[in-house]
Amino acid sequence: MFENLTEKFDRAFKVLKGHGQISEINVAETLKEVRRALLDADVNFKTAKEFTTTVKDKAIGQNVLTAISPGQLMIKICHEELVELMGGNEVDINIKGNLGIVLMSGLQGSGKTTFSGKLANYLKNKKGKNPLLVACDVYRPAAIDQLHVLGEQLGIEVYSNKEEKNPVKIAEAAIQHAKAKGFNVVIIDTAGRLAVDEQMMTEIADVKKAINPTETLFVVDSMTGQDAVNTAKAFDERINFDGVVLTKLDGDTRGGAALSIKSVVNKPIKFVGTGEKMDALDVFYPSRMADRILGKGDIVSLVERAQEQFDEEEARKLQKRIKKNQFDFNDFLGQLQQVKKMGNVKDLMGMMPGMGKAMKDVEIEDDAFKYIEAIIYSMTAQERANPDLINMARKNRIAKGSGTNIQEVNKLMKQFEDTKKMMKMMSNPAKMAQMMKQMKGMGGGMPGM
Repeated sequence: MFENLTEKFDRAFKVLKGHGQISEINVAETLKEVRRALLDADVNFKTAKEFTTTVKDKAIGQNVLTAISPGQLMIKICHEELVELMGGNEVDINIKGNLGIVLMSGLQGSGKTTFSGKLANYLKNKKGKNPLLVACDVYRPAAIDQLHVLGEQLGIEVYSNKEEKNPVKIAEAAIQHAKAKGFNVVIIDTAGRLAVDEQMMTEIADVKKAINPTETLFVVDSMTGQDAVNTAKAFDERINFDGVVLTKLDGDTRGGAALSIKSVVNKPIKFVGTGEKMDALDVFYPSRMADRILGKGDIVSLVERAQEQFDEEEARKLQKRIKKNQFDFNDFLGQLQQVKKMGNVKDLMGMMPGMGKAMKDVEIEDDAFKYIEAIIYSMTAQERANPDLINMARKNRIAKGSGTNIQEVNKLMKQFEDTKKMMKMMSNPAKMAQMMKQMKGMGGGMPGM
């Protein structure tokens, strides 16, 4: 996500390196690169021009403090303007009252049905809501079936009526059903088309008028770039939606839609989809996205994801086991599974400051831990609880059972021992302070990390 844009921004800021101050000449050269980077990312031309003009006006005449370089000052100004360009602050979904009604709109293939399932899952598990999914795509039976499959997977009820061909009637009946059964959020998945047409626009406008939703969301495939912005304008003119959802942001997207859509339609981006899994949904934070674009990572989101998987009671038990030197492969496996729940490994690495660029050309499988898990599951219960029992004969048996080789088993054994030592050290404040002092002396580096 945004790797090319990040690289080009980095290249642009290097123009100012070595300069003692910001001048009209060197800032013009930098912003020429910035504008080119934005246009290459498929950002709206007018938006790119206004962005660079604003940055130039703010940069020229700024007093550069001795503590920071002109390049750092320019990064700060660009960060502020990127945040403003993408909406300033996050905007919450409006589902207040006894019954929140969310209407989905967008083209076919944008990911409306998948997002409907993700949103229902998010509202159920993170907001404590009781959502009802509604299938209002009367043209594609597969869309109705897909919603039922998602609903079953998530334990969320789906309302549909394949005999009824009027989406307005289906939506109205679903709302009555929700009121009667005690649901407090209704999420209505509507039909899409391959392109904007009058029939689709009239249909979605009729549904909106009939049900008066508390929130209307426009779902768009971020990989379509500038086309996404043009489609958003067409939808907004007819149904005046409340917010935008960018899907497939984990794909090979150039980022133009995320950077342009707010300034063109003046509607906030509320959510982003970052994968196929039902928990791959994030609230859109302009400041965090600007951090990632400028290569500063997104440590806040990383910590939040970790906290969501954090079990305080389990952590206390683990800490006791570490102090008693009882950390074993069962604990190691538990830690891996917590990391897996946090999301795609490459995406998580990209949230760490400076890692986005390093990970650009690194291929990491979606299930990066499968070989480690296979090796651990090939151990007996006794071996998992007592790793010291694992000798060469046992290693050979484990390698055969896991479909790996002796080298992979040895590698895992070493990783396990390194992790065990590190966790033991982290549980001892005095040793941790000593280690930090040593790291400082080495310039902040840590061997093997």
